[in-house]
Amino acid sequence: MSDQPPSQSDMDQDADWHQVRDFLVQHPSLIRDDEALLQELGLRINAANVVEFGPAALARLSAAKCRESSARKELEDTAEANFAAQAQSYAAVCDLLEARNHSDLARRLNDAAQLRFGLSCGVIGLEGPERTPAGWRALGPGTVDSVLGHEGQSRLGEPRLADVLFDEDAERIQSVALVRIVLWNPARQGVLAFGSSDPDGFTPDMGAELVAFLARVVERTAERWPVL
Repeated sequence: MSDQPPSQSDMDQDADWHQVRDFLVQHPSLIRDDEALLQELGLRINAANVVEFGPAALARLSAAKCRESSARKELEDTAEANFAAQAQSYAAVCDLLEARNHSDLARRLNDAAQLRFGLSCGVIGLEGPERTPAGWRALGPGTVDSVLGHEGQSRLGEPRLADVLFDEDAERIQSVALVRIVLWNPARQGVLAFGSSDPDGFTPDMGAELVAFLARVVERTAERWPVL
C-alpha cells in the first residue's frame, strides 16, 4: 500500500463524485426514467409490491414442490408394493402347483398366506352337502351367494363368514378377502378366503385382481383330483 498522500487530481475526482451523487439524490428520476442508462449499468427497477409478493410466490412454489414430491413418493411406494405383491403371488402359484392332493393344496395356501403375505390364514371353503376334501371348510348350500351375492365374484372388507371359515382363528380376523371358486362337473360353489388381523388389511376400495388370480390357480389345481 502506498504511503503517498492523494494527488490533487484524486481529490478533484472525489469532490466531483460527491457533487454528482448529491445531484442524483436530489433528482432520482433522471436515472429511474432513463431505461437506456439503467440497461447500460446493469440495473433494473423493481415495483414496490415485488418486495412483498416475492416471498409469497417462493412459498407457494416451495409448497407445490413439496406436494409434487409427496405425490411422487406415494406413487413410487404404491408401485413398489404392487410389484412386491405380484412377485409374492407368482411365487405362491409355484408353491400351489406342486400340491400332491387336496389337503396339501389347503396347507400350501395357508402357508403362502402367512409366510408370503403376512396374513393370519388362507382357507378354501366348499359348499355341500357332498363330501368336502380334507383340510377344506364345509359350507352349507347357498352360503357363497349369501355372502358374495348371486352374481358377486369377490368381496374385501369386514370379516363376514369368519366363524365358518377360520374356526379357532376367527376371533382375531378383522378383515377378509373372499373370491368365488367353482369346481368340478356338476359344479360346486366355493370360496377362497384370506384373513387378516388388521382391520385395514383388506378394504372395499382395494382391487381383488391378485386374489382372484390365486383363486383361478386353486380351481385348476384342485380339479386334478376327485373328491374321495
